[in-house]
Amino acid sequence: MRAENGGHVVSPQDPLAAAMPVRRHATVRRVLCAPRMPAPLLPAATAEALMRSRYYCAFAMGDAAYLLRSWHPTTRPKALDLQQGPRWERLEIVATTGGGLLHVDGTVEFRAYYRTPDGSPGVMHEVSRFVREKGQWTYLDGHQF
Repeated sequence: MRAENGGHVVSPQDPLAAAMPVRRHATVRRVLCAPRMPAPLLPAATAEALMRSRYYCAFAMGDAAYLLRSWHPTTRPKALDLQQGPRWERLEIVATTGGGLLHVDGTVEFRAYYRTPDGSPGVMHEVSRFVREKGQWTYLDGHQF
C-alpha cells in the first residue's frame, strides 16, 4: 500500500519514507495505520517490511496491540506500555540478511531516532531477528548496541 506525500510516493518499504521524520508522514500513517483498522492491512512480505510496519504502526503511532501481534509467541511479553516512551522520529535501515520471499529467517539492523520526554535526542541501534512461520513474519528478538 502506498500513499502520496508532497509529490513523492512513499511506503514503509521506501528509503524516502525511512529518511523522513515520522511527524511528516501524516498521509502514510493514515493509510498504513488507520485507526479502527487492522494494522497493517496486508501481511509483511519480508522481514524488513515487518520491521518498518512495526516501527511506523506500533512505535511511532503507539499501537502496542499490533506490536504484540507481530512478536513471536515464544519471546513476546505479556503486555507493553508505549505511552511513557520516547517520541520516535526516524527509522534508518542499516543492513539486512535473509528475510526475503524465499527465506524462513532474517535479520534487520536499524537505527531508530527519538526524543525523550525532556527533548533530548537518542538513537536505538539494534539487530533484530525475524522468523517466518505459516507464511507470516514475526519479530523474534534483537541485540541492541
